[in-house]
Amino acid sequence: MTEGWNGALAILGLAVVTVVTRNFFLFPEREVKIPLWLQRGLKVAPLAALAAVVVPEIFLTRGAFITTWQDARLPAVLASTLYYLWRPGVLGPLLAGLAVFLPLRLVWGW
Repeated sequence: MTEGWNGALAILGLAVVTVVTRNFFLFPEREVKIPLWLQRGLKVAPLAALAAVVVPEIFLTRGAFITTWQDARLPAVLASTLYYLWRPGVLGPLLAGLAVFLPLRLVWGW
């Protein structure tokens, strides 16, 4: 019985924290002045977060750098990058990368 209440209390607490942090700038009565340097930093924050997640997935295996070129991720990243340089977008590079990655991984076992 207590485990159910602990879980419910945790979910309620997370919901409150989410509402407060996402609506922080709606609460004050006057506009909050954000320094220019912070505004510039916030513009690149999503790109930095994406790079922090994607780059280790490409170059690391179990916390160590990959040691062989026979890793399906490397040609897939190259194909995605080349496709993006040819035609910018989201779906095209994704499909190009998967078209290279899946055969290498599933057929040749890279």
